[in-house]
Amino acid sequence: MKKVRILIAEDENVVREGLAAILSFAQDLEVVGLAEDGIRAVELVKKNKPDVVLLDLAMPRQDGLTTIPLIVDLAPNSRILVLTSFAEGDMVYQAIKAGALGYMLKDATREQLLQGIRDVAAGRAAIHPSVAVKMIQEINNPSKVLYTADPLTPRELDTLRLIARGLSNQEIALELGVHERTIAKYVSSILNKLHVANRTQAALYALREGLTSMAKNKNHRK
Repeated sequence: MKKVRILIAEDENVVREGLAAILSFAQDLEVVGLAEDGIRAVELVKKNKPDVVLLDLAMPRQDGLTTIPLIVDLAPNSRILVLTSFAEGDMVYQAIKAGALGYMLKDATREQLLQGIRDVAAGRAAIHPSVAVKMIQEINNPSKVLYTADPLTPRELDTLRLIARGLSNQEIALELGVHERTIAKYVSSILNKLHVANRTQAALYALREGLTSMAKNKNHRK
């Protein structure tokens, strides 16, 4: 069985070592590095190329939000799971927009943490339940609206709404009555225009903007 290789970046010694101890009991997980700040985390990512980086946001010398894009550029195949005490919506959006695939709080249970790591390693988003609730509240009562300087076309908006509903490219192609290659082009254009790194970030953008509530059945509309 191939183990998920994990780097822990956490400035508090007791927390860092405690996390390593917890993960050591999981047969499918392996801790390959411990970092006390963002600078050391980047060094170890470059050296070890972990599958998952478990990253705190509040660290000395270089914080987590600064570190995330550096890791994304250096090791795009290393998935980032934020583990922090900050549940504020802005922090969540900043972390995800920067490239994190998951966001967990330090009051998570052992089971939630392990599942979050496994989800992120498999390329799935992992959001702490209480953070997800806050995000939904903010979506329903937005404090600000984000705009892109290069507006999405109507078809790109249709595609984004369907991405936010969790549909694959193939499913979106069937929904819109176009070829799957066309949807792939739409997705690439959406990511570029919104300045986001992946579908998860694009979906969160759509959720925050309330685009999913406007989704209609547009089968075969051209």
